[in-house]
Amino acid sequence: MAITRQLYQLQELDLESEQEEQSLSQKVSQLGNRDVLDSAQSHLDSEQQRLNELRHQHRDAEAEVDDLLSKVSATEEQLYGGKINNPKELSGLQHEVTTMKAKSDQLENKALEIIDQVEAAEASVAAATSDYKKLEDEWQRQQKQLTDEIERLKTSLTDLKTKRQQLAGQIDSPTVALYERIRQQKKPAVAKVEQGICRACRISLSASALQRARSGQPVQCGTCGRILFIS
Repeated sequence: MAITRQLYQLQELDLESEQEEQSLSQKVSQLGNRDVLDSAQSHLDSEQQRLNELRHQHRDAEAEVDDLLSKVSATEEQLYGGKINNPKELSGLQHEVTTMKAKSDQLENKALEIIDQVEAAEASVAAATSDYKKLEDEWQRQQKQLTDEIERLKTSLTDLKTKRQQLAGQIDSPTVALYERIRQQKKPAVAKVEQGICRACRISLSASALQRARSGQPVQCGTCGRILFIS
């Protein structure tokens, strides 16, 4: 087999390995990434905290109502118990009852408003919980897919490395060194020749350069320095 064809095949293996390595690096960086889940969890925690606060407010409002009603009952017992006959004192008790009942009505209305807010918050928590569960299931599926793909890429890279070693072993060391040196400076290191033109720099080649390149021996483009390959 012509040496330049072997070099071109070596380059194909190197390009494939680079692509696989980039893909592997990308997927490894994605593995375990919980940004989306953490954001959903943060939202759920916030909604749950809001619900807890509203429930606490509702309990406090109900406790205040119960306390006021107890005080109203005790004051009315004084008012209508017949033990107090002083008109001024009775008037004061009546005013106190009226004031406490008004405040009790306000607190009951507040408690009812809070109940509506609690129900809305419960719905928000349920929706956030459902969203989180869906995201978690999808995340688990993606993590499994990423793990499988990473293992496939590792196996593929091992196979490519083996093929490269075998192919490079069939080429003399100075030629491989030339390929590696050019490849470090510019890619691709091996350029195809089509219709007498180097496809890397798109410059027409001289007749002598084309003749030498057809021999299959390593010939560099006089313009870009790449190894020429005629298929």
